[in-house]
Order: sequence, then structure tokens, then C-alpha cells
Amino acid sequence: MMKKILLGAVALLATVAHVQAADLKEFRVGIIGGENEADRLRNYACMEGHLKETLGVEKVSFFPAADYDGVIQGLLGGTLDYAELGASGFAKIYLAKADAVEPILTTVQQDGSTGYHSIMIARKDSGITKLEDLKGKKLGFADPDSTSGYLVPLVTLPEAFGMPVKEFVGSTGFGGGHENLVLEVLKGTFDAGTTFGSGVGEWKDGYTSGNLHKMVQKGLLDMNDIVELWQSPLIPNGPIVVRNDLPADAKAKFKQMMLDLPKTDEACFKATMGGDFKAFTEVNVDFYKPIIEARKATIGG
Repeated sequence: MMKKILLGAVALLATVAHVQAADLKEFRVGIIGGENEADRLRNYACMEGHLKETLGVEKVSFFPAADYDGVIQGLLGGTLDYAELGASGFAKIYLAKADAVEPILTTVQQDGSTGYHSIMIARKDSGITKLEDLKGKKLGFADPDSTSGYLVPLVTLPEAFGMPVKEFVGSTGFGGGHENLVLEVLKGTFDAGTTFGSGVGEWKDGYTSGNLHKMVQKGLLDMNDIVELWQSPLIPNGPIVVRNDLPADAKAKFKQMMLDLPKTDEACFKATMGGDFKAFTEVNVDFYKPIIEARKATIGG
């Protein structure tokens, strides 16, 4: 009798899961802030057809947030199904609600690494050529929830400066995302600022991926106008995350679609990921534990 009850329960759960997957009518994509909204929507537009075909949904909706936290809150609230995050953004979600999202994939650089760098830049004509020149100057960060634009510099720069960041520089502030941060450095609002790049490839191209690369491609930045003052140790590439309670078959189909994307639609892969990456690779929470611990110890959840 007990065996029949257990078998019946298993069958019921399988049926419920099947119904949930079949009932998935809309797939909601969160796009973190950091660059022009129109550019972000244009870069992600190619995903609509792939998602509809793969998941059988009637509608794909894109939600470009004004900043990182807009997407973070959407994922925490269950109003988004998928997003690409930075490692610190994922850490914030994990520390607030560990089972809200599942990290499933990250990008692989052209050199085979699964990391990138925080890069501090200054205007070439500023006379600032090394970290020591920043003493008493204005330092800009990208976003409070950015890994490369805030968390990693906050943790690693004190060793380079020989003291806490705010004791070394004259003042700090936020640029409102990576693209805006670089533009503010070019305007002179900040003497230097932290953004990100692969650290692989040619300087003139803004490396092979990252914010500098995207800005060069869009004609917003000439790398001859800036200098690199500092490059962080390797940072884990941010995760592709999905809502944890998304139907299992939808998760599996989505994951396989993304793994195949570099071959099925290389242009879309490069557009959405923002550079010349090699592939996706599978990850889980363990890959981000060092960043989670660093965020917990410094910024908090």
C-alpha cells in the first residue's frame, strides 16, 4: 500500500512539473545596467527567436535595468527568469536568498581562462601614469554591485596603496555603470576610474572583451586617449543565472541552447556577451564562493 502511495506521489510530481513547463508562456530576460539602454536592447534582440524556438514560449520580454540592483531585485522577487550577472551581483543575491537563482554557465576567454580583470584607467593627458600619482585625487567606481568596478578594487587596492582606499585618494564616487564611468573619466569628473576587460588581446581594441572593448566597437572610446594604471588579479567571469524554480525541462533546454549558441549564432553570442569569447562552460555556486565571502566581509548582502 505504501509503495503505491509513493509511486502515486512521484507520478503526481512529474505531472505537475510537466504542466508547469507546458504553462510557461513568457520568458523574462533581465539586462543589467552599465551602458546605453538602446544598445543593450539591440544586443539582446537576437535572443528572442532562439528562446521562442527552444522553450516554445509565446513571448520573450527584455527588462533593461537602470543599474545592477534593478536586475538583482527582479531575480530575488521572481519576476525575471534569466540574466547575466557579475560575480558580486550574484553574491548579493546568494547572501540575501541562496535558493533564488542557479548559476549554470559562464564565458571562456580566447586564452581558455574563465576570468577577467578590473582595470583602472586615466586620461593620457592627465599626467597620471601610475597608482602613486592618484594620491589625493578623485577615484571613480562603476557601480556599488559591480565586481570589477567596485568590490575587487575595494578589496585589493589597499595592498597596492599601502592603506585603505579612502585614506589614499582624495575622494571617491560612482559613475553610474561602466560605460558612464569611463565617459566621466574622459570628461574629468574623476581623475581615474575602475572598469573591466579580458586583459587578453590588443590594447588598441580594448582587449578582446569587456567594457573597454565594447566602447571601442561603438566608437565611444579611442584607447590612445587613456592609460592603464592598474590591473587586478583574475576575477571569475560572471554567471548566467536562471530562476531556481523554473521548470526543470525549461532549464535544461535553455542551458543547452546557450552552450550551442557560439556555434549556432556566433554573432548573437558575441553581441549578448559583449566581446570575442571562445565558448560557455558550466559552473555552480562553488565557482563563486571566494567572491561571495569577499562581499560578505566587505560590502555585505
